[in-house]
Amino acid sequence: MAAAAVPQDIARRAVEWMVELQSPPVPDELLREWQQWLTSHPDHQRAWQRIEAVNDRLRGLGAGQQHPAPALTAALLAPRGSRGRRQAVKALSLAIFTGTLAWTAEEHLPWRAWSADERTGPGQRRRVALADGTRVALNTASAFDVAIDGAARRLRLHAGELLITTAPDTAGRPLLVHTAQGVLETLAASSARFAVRLYPHATQVSVFDGEVALRPASLAASSVLQAGQQALFGAAAVMPTLAADEDSVAWIDGFLIAKAMRLDAFVAELERYSDIALGCAPAVAGLRVSGSFRLDDIGRVLETLAATLTLDIETTTRFFGHWRSGIRLAPRP
Repeated sequence: MAAAAVPQDIARRAVEWMVELQSPPVPDELLREWQQWLTSHPDHQRAWQRIEAVNDRLRGLGAGQQHPAPALTAALLAPRGSRGRRQAVKALSLAIFTGTLAWTAEEHLPWRAWSADERTGPGQRRRVALADGTRVALNTASAFDVAIDGAARRLRLHAGELLITTAPDTAGRPLLVHTAQGVLETLAASSARFAVRLYPHATQVSVFDGEVALRPASLAASSVLQAGQQALFGAAAVMPTLAADEDSVAWIDGFLIAKAMRLDAFVAELERYSDIALGCAPAVAGLRVSGSFRLDDIGRVLETLAATLTLDIETTTRFFGHWRSGIRLAPRP
C-alpha cells in the first residue's frame, strides 16, 4: 500500500515520534514507548518506513552535505508541547507524506556528484592528472566530470572545491570549468593555477598564477581575474574583487588555517571534513580562532579548541531510523 494511504493522525504521530527521538536526552522509557507504538499496528510500521525512506533518500542525495528541512529544524528548536512544535510537526508530516520534502531535496542537492567522473567523500582529498596534463586536486566531498575533445577541455564541477593547475595546450584548446552559476576559462597559450569552490548559490574563484576569465550564466560579458585576485559570483552578478589567500588552499597539504576566525565559522568549515555533525553553542560562537590545524585528526582539533578557549566538548545522539552522533563545543559550567 502506498505511503500516502497512511491515516493522517498516524502520519502525524510518526513525525512526532521522529522529532522526540531527535531531541536529546532520549530516556530509555521513551524509546520503549516508541517501540511499543511501532509494533502495535501495521499502519504505524508503514508510517515509520516512509520516514526512514525519506531520510535515506536525503542522505543519498546529499553527497556528504547536510540540508535539514526547515520544518524539522523548527520542530527541534521549539519546546516540547509548545504550539510552535505542533505547527512544525504538522508541516513536516505534510512534507514527508506528500513527497514534498523529497522533491525539494532532489531539486537542490548535488545528486549528480554520485555518478561524476572524479569524486571524494567527506574527509577525503585526491589529486588526479587529466589526459591533457592538467592537474586537479579535489578537496573533501567534491565531484566533477571531464570532457576533452579537439575543440576544448571541459570540467563540470558538481560539488565541493578544486585546485586546478594548467599548462599551455599544444592543441590550442581553452580550459573551461562549468558550475551552476557560469563558466571559467583559461587561455590555451598560458598556464594558470586557481581554486574553484561551490557554495549553495554562488561560485568562488581564487587565482594564484596566470589569469582566469569568468562569465556568469545570465551575462554576456566576462570578467578577468589576475594572479592574486579572488571573486565570488552568482548566475547574474560578480561580487567585488578581493585579494586571494594562499592559506585558503592549505587543505592540499592537509591543513586548515584560521586567522581570527569566528568559532562558529571555523567549526562549520571543519565540519566539511567530518562524517559527523559539528557545532558550537550560540554563547561561544563569537570567540576567535587562529592557528594551523591538521585535518586528519578532527578529534584532536576539537580538543585543542576546547583547551585553548576553555570549552566543554558535548556529544549528542539522535535517533532517525538509526542512531546518529554529533559533537558540540559549549561553555564550561
